Parts: sequence; structure tokens; C-alpha cells
Amino acid sequence: MRIPDFSKLRLLVAGDVMLDRYWSGSTTRISPEAPVPVVNVSRCEHRAGGAANVALGLAALGASVRLLGRVGQDEAGDTLCRALEAGGVRCELETDARLATIAKLRVLSIHQQMIRLDFEQPPSPAAALAPQALRERLPEADAVVLSDYAKGALAHVPELIEACRAAGKPVLVDPKQADLSVYRGASVITPNRSEFERAVGRCRDEGELVDKGLGLLDEMGWDALLITRSEEGMTLLERDRAPLHLPVQAREVYDVTGAGDTVIAVLAAARAARLSWPAAAQLANLAAGIAVGKLGTATVSRQELARAVEATRPARELHGVVTESQLLEQVRQARRRGERIAMTNGCFDLLHPGHTQYLAQARRLADRLIVAVNDDASVRRLKGPRRPIVPAEDRMAVLACLAAVDWVVPFGEDTPERLIDAVAPDVLVKGGDYRIEQIAGHRGVLARGGEVRTMSLSGGHSTSQIVKRILEQGQ
Repeated sequence: MRIPDFSKLRLLVAGDVMLDRYWSGSTTRISPEAPVPVVNVSRCEHRAGGAANVALGLAALGASVRLLGRVGQDEAGDTLCRALEAGGVRCELETDARLATIAKLRVLSIHQQMIRLDFEQPPSPAAALAPQALRERLPEADAVVLSDYAKGALAHVPELIEACRAAGKPVLVDPKQADLSVYRGASVITPNRSEFERAVGRCRDEGELVDKGLGLLDEMGWDALLITRSEEGMTLLERDRAPLHLPVQAREVYDVTGAGDTVIAVLAAARAARLSWPAAAQLANLAAGIAVGKLGTATVSRQELARAVEATRPARELHGVVTESQLLEQVRQARRRGERIAMTNGCFDLLHPGHTQYLAQARRLADRLIVAVNDDASVRRLKGPRRPIVPAEDRMAVLACLAAVDWVVPFGEDTPERLIDAVAPDVLVKGGDYRIEQIAGHRGVLARGGEVRTMSLSGGHSTSQIVKRILEQGQ
């Protein structure tokens, strides 16, 4: 799992903004007027909520953020703008005298929420963001987040999604509307389980959840669907790929307020940085685990995320040349962390630039790359009695030093099909001189919902030609 550099990214967030107020104090007695605790308020705090919290979350990662929303001409709107600007968000909120800024007041005592008071009006047409306001800002955005709290800002959400797609911008949606068809054409939506089941009906088990999710994915034209499942973690669904179930990462849960904002913020930043959906979902899942360990609406910084990524690495993680049993254990650990596995194989006799470029391409398809290497006896059977030039131990040692390679493992059969089936990689990779049906192990990988990819080889490099030149020069 890696964290990209978010500092050069430009994100546009649009949606329902609100102000979260926190009044905190001690409670030592019950009111004589009614059987309720008396809170002696000693501290007042203001935080951004809704789409505003998403924007702050992106800014905390180091990205450049613009926020579109609508607020009233009131003290709550002014306070919200100041909080956003202090957090590094380019605040482009429209004010309207017909609106009252949505505010939520939480009264706390010893980190326990005693009561929540909401100050808001029913959704008004005046709250709706105009699609043209979004279109004008799309050229400067790498990705767009639509944060829908069903308060009226995204009343024109189909037009907003269409504008993003027409501009070629990824558009990620945190949905709240009961009819998920209004989000048709988005890149991804991130409903929680109750929001998802409200649309598709109750799911009795994980298999039914996956089946209904894949059906919805095809119907709505989304690239991916990320379902957050509280203590059960998350499930990522993509077309023609096996579902990815990510276990919950939280160690302690203090407050789930705003966890969904963190998920969509990190997911959007990771996708804008061109991470795959699985890699982006893994980071979002890890960030959510950090967020719920904080009190109230909160953001997660890049530094906090980096520490959490480092903490997920097992103390006894192996790297480089491994045995088959060691490899299978490392793959099991990687899968528990939600990592995507790529695998390739070959003789790699006399390693040359064509090999290294090919391996670097393969590594970009996943979080981990396994290279299976023919042992000396199998090379002789394939290439003849004068090969290999370099013994297997040395060939594997050189491969293990490449930055693109995580694990190197030998095999002695004529093909690595048995080993590939044991590993069950998400992506099986070979050079472009192979057709997919010629690649050993392709049937099992495809049957499990994985991918089989061929990589183009850089011209002018060939082990056989190198050997030929050496022999000619020696004559």
C-alpha cells in the first residue's frame, strides 16, 4: 500500500454544506425542572460539516481544493467560511438571503453526546447549485466530489454528473437520495449498507449483497461501487473483477460522525492521483479507521495516513527470494490488508532493459508483484543443454534487487500453472509476444474473476541475441 503525492492535485467539491457546533462541559447533577442532566458548558467549538468537511479532508491530505455550496447571509455561514479558509480550502460558497445556513449543535459531557439540536429548513429550490457554476470550474479540476446530504444543493445532480462526464472528469458521489438512479453515470458512489439496501432491498448475506451490487453497477453505468458496512468494513465492486472485501481498520471507535466524508475524500484524492480502485479503496478504508477514533467531525492528514500504512506492515514481512510456502503466507497477509497481487514468470537469463521495463509495467497494475523463475533444470528442458548462462540462485538474486519486484520464487515444472493456481493472483502478466490463450495459468485466473494482461516489450533487447553476440565475439 502506497500513499501518492497529493500536493499537485486539484479537487472540486460540491454539495450540501453545514456548520457543526460543539458545546462541551461537565455534568454533576440532574435538573430540578426535568429528569435531564445539567451540562455546565465550558468550551464551544465550530467545525465544518457535510460537503465542507469533505473539502477540509482533501486539504488535510495536501490537495488544492475548491468548494461549491450555498449558505444563508447569517452568522453560521460566516463562521463556516472562516473555518474553511483557515483549513486551506478555497471557499466559493454562494450566499442567499432566502436560506438559513444549516447548523447542528451537539452538547457533550466527558466525550458523551447528550443531545443534538438541528437548525435547518426543509430543502428549498434556492439551495440548488446551478450546473453552470460547476461547468465553469471543471477545466481546473482533476476530479470532482458530489457530497449529497439530501438538503437541496444537489437537486440537479444528473446534470452535474453529465457535465463532469462530458468534461472527462472523474466524479465521485456520496449519496443520500433514496433513488440511486439519479446518480447514473457517476464514476463511483459510496453508499453505506442501509442506503444501499434502501435501494435494492435487504441482503441476507454477503453473496446477495455482491449480486445485487453488481446488478446495480451494470444498470447505472458506474465504474465502481464502494459499499461501507460499518463494523464489517467495506466492499468494492467492479465489472469483471472479483469483489474486494476490506476488513474494518478501526482500533477504537469514539465517533462515526463524518466517517463517510473521510472515505469519499481519500477515495477521490487517490483516484485523482491515478491509483487503481482497489488501492484507492484500501487507503479510504484505512483513513476511515483513523477518523472514527476521533471525536466529532474530523479530518485525516497525510502524515496520519502514512503512519497508519506503516503500522499495517507486518513485523516479519519478507521481501525478495522466498520459498513457495513463504510466498503463500506473504500473499495471505497481503490479501488481509486488501492488497492487489500481480504475478509473472520467466527464465530471466541475462537480465536486460527489456525485462526491467516489462516488470515495472507489471508492478503498476497492482500493489505487489511476484516473479516466478524457472529453475536450472526446467530452463535446460526449454532452452537446451547450454542454458541457462546464469544459475537460478543468481538470476533470482538480481531480480530481488529490482524496486518493482516484491517476491521472487523458483519453480521446477515446465510451466508455472500449478504455482499460479496456488497463488491465485488478481493479475497474471506476460510479454506481448504471447496471446492470452497461450499463457500458462490463464484459465484459472480468469475463472476466479482475475485479469490476464500482456505487456509490450521494448525493442532491441533479447537474451538469445545477447548470447549469440557473446558466442560470435568469442570465436
